[in-house]
Amino acid sequence: MNDNSVYAAIGGEPTFDRLVSGFYAQVPGDDILGPMYPADDMEGAANRLKWFLMQYWGGPTEYQERRGHPRLRMRHHPFPIDRAAAIRWVELMENSLALIEEETIPPVYRHMLRDHFERVAAMLINMPD
Repeated sequence: MNDNSVYAAIGGEPTFDRLVSGFYAQVPGDDILGPMYPADDMEGAANRLKWFLMQYWGGPTEYQERRGHPRLRMRHHPFPIDRAAAIRWVELMENSLALIEEETIPPVYRHMLRDHFERVAAMLINMPD
């Protein structure tokens, strides 16, 4: 883990817990994303997202240790992800981000996170509009 990382700068695992928990609190009732997520393994899905984000932003490498290389496109290929789904995923992540104080995640880091969310969501689109 890098002490100069985004992970460290925004409070480490507790902040990523809050971000991911806020996202997953919205998923079950969402008409677009809800059906894509495993109702019987929401906790597992939440852990996988948290581990991925923590590792990406310079935290522990738990994702790689448990799951190997992220291979995001391959892992998401079974799910029909169109532009509307990608936009909704970003919206729910931004809703969750908005619940976290600016003292915890200052604007410069919010911008970095949002940019990452948008890039990843766009990359995972695998269905035409």
